[in-house]
Amino acid sequence: MEAVPVWLRERRTGVGRPAERSRAEVTAAAIALADREGLTAVSMRRIAAELGTGAATLYRYVDSRDDLLDLMTDEVAAAYELPAPGGPWLPGLLEVCRQGRELMRQHRWLPELVLTRSALGPHGTDLLEHVLAVLAGHPAEMGRKLETFAVMNTLTAALALNELNGGSSARQRQGAYLAHVVAAGRHAHLTAALTSGPLVPAPRLEDTVSRVLVGLLEE
Repeated sequence: MEAVPVWLRERRTGVGRPAERSRAEVTAAAIALADREGLTAVSMRRIAAELGTGAATLYRYVDSRDDLLDLMTDEVAAAYELPAPGGPWLPGLLEVCRQGRELMRQHRWLPELVLTRSALGPHGTDLLEHVLAVLAGHPAEMGRKLETFAVMNTLTAALALNELNGGSSARQRQGAYLAHVVAAGRHAHLTAALTSGPLVPAPRLEDTVSRVLVGLLEE
């Protein structure tokens, strides 16, 4: 049996019982909990406790924790504030990526979901529509444009995750080990690369994404 996305399922209602909560409230509670305690804290039982109800009640709104994760990811996408498409395509796409990175900084659990789940709900669909509108005048075939949207999301999430997990202390530890590798003299090519510039350069989103998108769309 083909799975039906959570957004296309009707909410279950108990016989003779009025609705106690809404799917939007459940989603908001899950996002707030993940923001405070991380993604591992999100469970049906814990969200029910946050809302002051029983876990069984949540199944009137979502079928599983996977539904919750999909709803959370899509709800965050509602926060994009993008200008109307117009002008060169690359700055338009970079603005999407910049705002995506900011949302991932606000919701530190988000990069993991973007990288591991392919949920596309109402707000994500609006974002895809915006990207396609930015690329409307570009001669690339539609399949390449859809691929661009996927690559933008994946690359932004990967760079944001690297940024969130790679604070100054982590970079110092990695730099110290790479300095040891250079001193050992057993990796000639790596040594040449590392001694030509900073040992652990932090990737810049705009530069990295620009090179990838130009290569993808202009080849």
